[in-house]
This record gives sequence, structure tokens and C-alpha cells, in this order.
Amino acid sequence: KQPDLLTPLCYTALFVFQLIDNTTSASYHHTQTPTMFIPKANRIAVFSYLFREGVCVVKKDTVSPTHPHIEGATNLEVLNLMKSLQSKGYIRITFSWQHHYCYLTPEGIEYLRGYLALPAEIVPATHKKAPSRPEGRDREDEKFAGGEGKPAFRGGGDREYRSREGGFGRGGGM
Repeated sequence: KQPDLLTPLCYTALFVFQLIDNTTSASYHHTQTPTMFIPKANRIAVFSYLFREGVCVVKKDTVSPTHPHIEGATNLEVLNLMKSLQSKGYIRITFSWQHHYCYLTPEGIEYLRGYLALPAEIVPATHKKAPSRPEGRDREDEKFAGGEGKPAFRGGGDREYRSREGGFGRGGGM
């Protein structure tokens, strides 16, 4: 009969192979990004605000309990929704001074219009025409109100405090 020396060696090799197998499967699960569950009411609130305004500002603050402009949604939910929309090409994000500035693209407008079931007549505030200036006096008339063809703000009495005689600055000492 053979001694039982092979048995512990076989168990050790089997243990090493299981260890290698577990580490590779653990590293595989580690590379998967976790998904965040956002309630549908919050998603609709964020999308409707974004469509209504055409832009959205999100501070880089993941622990804030609420977004200052969107009721019901946390700042983290808004941030993640904006990142998702950016990856699909529906918005453009500019990051400056710890704030994400999100702008709707034409594809994003079409996507949100379909998602929110809105008619084609409704457009974001950034696409609406600004009201034209009221008709009235001409701006050129205001500039030359002083007469003599000179602008009213040049050489008037409001600058008489800067006389040439005195003062401490620019070489006018005593």
C-alpha cells in the first residue's frame, strides 16, 4: 500500500486553483458599474425641468439631500441622470467651479419630447424668441443728449473733482 502523502498535496493544489478562480471571478464583478435606482416620479421631475428650461445646473455635491431647483429629487440623482443623458448624446455638459452646466441638444429635445409625451409646439425656454425691445426713442438720441454733438457723459460737471491743481496721486503732491 502507498503512503497517503499525495492526498494533502492534491488538496493543496485544489485549494490554490479555487483561490485563483475566486479572485478572477471577484475581479470580474468588481469591474461592473453599479446601477442606481431612481424613482420614476423623480426622473420625470428632472426631465420635465430640463425640458422646460433647456438647461440645468448641478453642483458637484453627492451628499446634498435635495436639488435647489427640482423638487423631490436628490442632487446625486440629478447628477447621475445628467451623466446618463450625456453618454447618449442628449445633453452637453460643461464643468466649471464645481458645477455641471447641462445644455440640451436637438436630439435631447426630441428624446425628452417623446419620453414626456409633449406636442411639437412646446419648446424649451432657451429656444423661445426673446421679446423685442419696445419701440420708442432711439438709443443714439440718448447718447447725445448734452447737445453740441458731444456725448452727455463726456466732460460734464460730475468729473470736476479731478482738478489739475492738487491731490496726492500721479505726481500732484504738495
